[in-house]
Amino acid sequence: MNGAIRIIGIDPGLRRTGWGIVDTLGNSLRFVASGTVRSDEKAALAARLCQLHDGLSEILRAQLPHEAAVEATFVNRDAAATLKLGQARGVAMLVPALAGLAVAEYAPNAVKKAVIGVGHGDKKQIAMMVKVLMPKAVFDSEDAADALAIAICHAHHRRSAVARLAALAG
Repeated sequence: MNGAIRIIGIDPGLRRTGWGIVDTLGNSLRFVASGTVRSDEKAALAARLCQLHDGLSEILRAQLPHEAAVEATFVNRDAAATLKLGQARGVAMLVPALAGLAVAEYAPNAVKKAVIGVGHGDKKQIAMMVKVLMPKAVFDSEDAADALAIAICHAHHRRSAVARLAALAG
């Protein structure tokens, strides 16, 4: 896909941060790679955040995406868990920003709507629809499937924004 835009989607988590990369050109999407960065649950919080940083940094160096998209954090009843997730999300946004990439953010419901057609659904539905949309996609965790869904969501939204701008200029 010469001239394609490479997008990395990131599903942040302190234990597991999923990542997925797609190439988009016009209306076509192509699976590139996906995986999961894991942190050592027995390590101190700062060390775990470093592990996420280093893992994502290596992926960006190897895959050279042009744009990034990160899922927005939802707030749950456990304030401490929400805070830790927010810190992992900060790393997920910082790494591509340090690499000079634009970083888009999408609410979980927007990602689900872009991939499964409705704003509510579980991880299994997302993984199934990612396989339908990109049959060659492989992922080692539901977090990686979610990250691919985030990249797909960004591909859909960036195309519509470009089309709106072209219509205004035309």
